[in-house]
Amino acid sequence: MAEPAAEHLCASDALAERGRALVFDVLQYGQPARAFVLRFDGRLVAYLNRCVHVPTEMDWQHGEFLDADRSFIVCSIHGATYRPEDGRCAGGPCGRGRLTPLRVAESEGQVYWYPSPDIQPVAFDDPAPGEPST
Repeated sequence: MAEPAAEHLCASDALAERGRALVFDVLQYGQPARAFVLRFDGRLVAYLNRCVHVPTEMDWQHGEFLDADRSFIVCSIHGATYRPEDGRCAGGPCGRGRLTPLRVAESEGQVYWYPSPDIQPVAFDDPAPGEPST
């Protein structure tokens, strides 16, 4: 099976250690969703922007996912807390859940995302669902 084509996201230096995440649009099983990538303890981590407790976007401001101590990913809606290194629930109403991970990598100063069969890039030149093509 062929390796999926990498999708360029940003320059590596756009992601500061435990800083603001880059949020980007994806299709999960063909439905619009958002994902994010951030740098934590020197490596990139990426997840769907969906809380396990209630499927809602988690950032309290665009790209802001970490708690005040910059130690955990926290859902702004109900306070579910996740470990950045593996997306596992660390506290709150997420139980034994885990965020949906995305594969990302750095190469030559750039950040890339590798789509999976269930999470694909959005084709921005295609009409949105329900819109007529031109």
